[in-house]
Amino acid sequence: MNTAIEQESKKTKQTVAVVGAGIIGINCALELQSLGYQVTLLDQEGIGMGCSKGNAGHFATEQVFPLAEASLLCQMPKLLLDPLGPIALSASHFIKAIPWFMQFFNNMRPALRDKNKKALQALNQNAIHYYTVLLKAAKAEHLISLDGSLLVFESNDRSKVELIYQQYLAAGIAVKLLDRPQTLELEPNLSGNINYSLYFTDVAHTIDPLALSKTLAEFAMGKGMTFQQTAVTAVTQSTSGITLVTDEQPLQVDHCIIACGAWSKKLLNGLNYQLPIEAERGYSLSLPTSTIDSGFLSRPVASAERRFIITPMDKTLRLAGTVEYAGLHAPANYKRAEMLKDNAAFILKTVPNNDKKQHAWMGCRPSLPDSLPVICQAPNHDKIFFALGHQHLGLTQGAITGKLIGQLVTGQTPDINLEPFCISRFN
Repeated sequence: MNTAIEQESKKTKQTVAVVGAGIIGINCALELQSLGYQVTLLDQEGIGMGCSKGNAGHFATEQVFPLAEASLLCQMPKLLLDPLGPIALSASHFIKAIPWFMQFFNNMRPALRDKNKKALQALNQNAIHYYTVLLKAAKAEHLISLDGSLLVFESNDRSKVELIYQQYLAAGIAVKLLDRPQTLELEPNLSGNINYSLYFTDVAHTIDPLALSKTLAEFAMGKGMTFQQTAVTAVTQSTSGITLVTDEQPLQVDHCIIACGAWSKKLLNGLNYQLPIEAERGYSLSLPTSTIDSGFLSRPVASAERRFIITPMDKTLRLAGTVEYAGLHAPANYKRAEMLKDNAAFILKTVPNNDKKQHAWMGCRPSLPDSLPVICQAPNHDKIFFALGHQHLGLTQGAITGKLIGQLVTGQTPDINLEPFCISRFN
């Protein structure tokens, strides 16, 4: 291509701004840059520095059941009364959270829950495949492990475990029910407290969630994407295109993707869209080990009763879980991270024990009351698109969300039906 043609190509290239450099925004930016757009990725904190940094690293495609479940109603008082239990609600945040919880309870209705489950099934079904293709292209296949995961039970009641097992089978999840000897054969460092497990054979995990985010961002930069570390305070659309108001100078582009998770509400309010999103704060505690294969675990192990997960990572065992509703700006309560280590002692025979080097983290998951993300073209703004609200499944659904956004921007038919994910359900 001669210089004149190159210059003409640059003039006509469509520009896209992606607001939010978590795993969702990174995947959207990479897909659009690969499709020939000139993409600018923007984030106040940096690439992958939110929930994409300290999460459990679990590609949890088995999680197709919405969080709004009727059985929670009788459990909720007990769960909330324990300040270090798996669920906590800040007293100061309680009034603000009531509207969200009312919508959450409404989504417990069987018809709505079944509809939301089917939508999650469609989104999760091939989510790992989209990643394997992407990571192969980025020469980063070492960052994903396809060894499955375990959901372990300390309960002696096989009938209850069997019921949960049948629910997963009915949802089309590849799963095996294991007894104690079979479970310990897979993971010898599991405690004798474990009586049964569900072995999800088709799920995966990453040895380093932050490295995964940065690697995909670097892959996009290699294709020409640029990154700006700045806050975006407003987005507007006019006949001339999209204007982003930032902490620096305004940025004008042809298209915009809003993918800033729990921080998306203000930007969407400015566009006159209602977004009932909660900052569902999660904690993790990273325990250093001597090597990546230290014998502690070889795959993620989640506790059914204690509601947390342990994932083997690069020279680290990461404990993650708990749900805290306290808003975006409340100080972190790192006792909630520390308690994960106490719980791990019931799950593992040997727990890494180096208190001086362990690292506690807190991040705000973007949770919507129906457990579905928003993936759509803005109904009243044809050049603005939303990719946000992925709650516990941002890592899992990152690559497929990027693909779907690429299809929406280019006018292609999406790989799955996106009607359940449109923001119109809240407006």
